Amino acid sequence: MHLSTHQKRPAGTPALNRVEAVTITHPERVIDAASGATKLDLARYYACAAPHILPFLRNRPVYLLRAPEGIDGERFFQKHRGRMSIPGMRLFDRSLDPDHAPLMAVESAHALAGVAQIGCIELHVCSATADRIDRPDCMVFDLDPGPELPWSAIVKGARQTRALLDELGLRSFLKTSGGKGLHLVVPLARRHDWDAVTDFSRAVARHLADTQPQEFTAIMGNENRGGKIYIDYLRNQRHASTVAPYSVRARPGLPVATPLAWDELNHVTSAAMWHIGTLPDRLAGLARDPWEDYFNTRQRLSVSMKKQLGM
Repeated sequence: MHLSTHQKRPAGTPALNRVEAVTITHPERVIDAASGATKLDLARYYACAAPHILPFLRNRPVYLLRAPEGIDGERFFQKHRGRMSIPGMRLFDRSLDPDHAPLMAVESAHALAGVAQIGCIELHVCSATADRIDRPDCMVFDLDPGPELPWSAIVKGARQTRALLDELGLRSFLKTSGGKGLHLVVPLARRHDWDAVTDFSRAVARHLADTQPQEFTAIMGNENRGGKIYIDYLRNQRHASTVAPYSVRARPGLPVATPLAWDELNHVTSAAMWHIGTLPDRLAGLARDPWEDYFNTRQRLSVSMKKQLGM
């Protein structure tokens, strides 16, 4: 299936402009000049990807990156619904974030179409579910390369990070960021609080930077990155978030953050390799889900692991 980003779409016919029972207004609006993709194309992509993305959104606060006029216009994060009515949106109890309006959940194809209707392009998620918001269920390492690094260096960095996690006894799952780098996601049992997960992920990042200083840095800032990969572990903090698997990115071409099997990495050519026009074909052609064991993998951060990292 191709959600073509180049073909003309018939617009103005109400039946054609409805996606998952949501009427897409201004369906012909081009939201990405590089590909010609429209608002309707975006909504149709999210409808197609719904069975794959929804398991990662269920019962989990979601933060919306909105670009109502397209990726070249104003963009902003929305963590709370406010006064806007969003089709299909579920609201969490105010106790999750008592000083603000309720946090939001996107848990159906109808709601995915609803957020596309309001100009949401990216979906970012909290690393904990609402029922145990104080206990994250994953740990994320965002490998953010310096601009001069070739793709081969990023691939090497991902393998080196995986090797350390393997030595610690932690299984990691890989996805493209849809931007410039790669994400390694470590599923966790919900036994550790945010501070414990942040401290552990910082120790992993510092270990890599200390043992392979020519290739990694654990210090934020472009001035520290020259020719290196910054290991962003700060996504493991309580109010941080990570782009969801299968989310579109608000970048030229509308690339998608794409889960991978580790043995696919040899054949990946960039972090933006798949986009809304090609990702549906990838999904249709997969013999197996590259993250099929993700939700059955729950790991603890043990004392022996901490000792290995010098904590």
